Amino acid sequence: MRDPALTLLYSREAIAARVRALAQMLSQDFAGREPIVIGVLKGAFMFVADLVRALTIPVQIDFLQVASYGSGRISSGTVQVLTDLRCDIRGQDVILVDTVLDTGFTLRAVLEVLAKRQPRALSTCVLLDKRGRRQVAVQVDYVGFTLTDGFVVGYGLDHAEAYRHLDSIYLFSPAA
Repeated sequence: MRDPALTLLYSREAIAARVRALAQMLSQDFAGREPIVIGVLKGAFMFVADLVRALTIPVQIDFLQVASYGSGRISSGTVQVLTDLRCDIRGQDVILVDTVLDTGFTLRAVLEVLAKRQPRALSTCVLLDKRGRRQVAVQVDYVGFTLTDGFVVGYGLDHAEAYRHLDSIYLFSPAA
């Protein structure tokens, strides 16, 4: 059944092609090394799984769970670490993977937390960069797609825990 609140933005085929391209870039840039891929939960779980399967280099994987949205559609600007890493990243090459870069508050906060743990290198990879929403400057090394604005769901992204299961990414515009 079609949900009138959803408009297709990126099909599963477009996502898969872009994930393969990102994996190729990462595999080239990290050749000869074994980086730790850190996914930001919950939204990035599908992206991380697809990305690491497409890599041609060995990696370690860990996850960090943070919250800044709650059940709303606008970031609160306050980031809470709900579940911390289990691995030690000191002296390691780290690739932080998230699905959406929006205001920048969450990514900046996570980067600050990780930088204090003294990794050798700390790179960032996001599937979606919503540049029109940026409120704080943040460095991103690898970007899948760029869009101006819009609340997105699917491919691990949710609205109040709904829509994560969708294999494509949709603009979410509920009736007012």
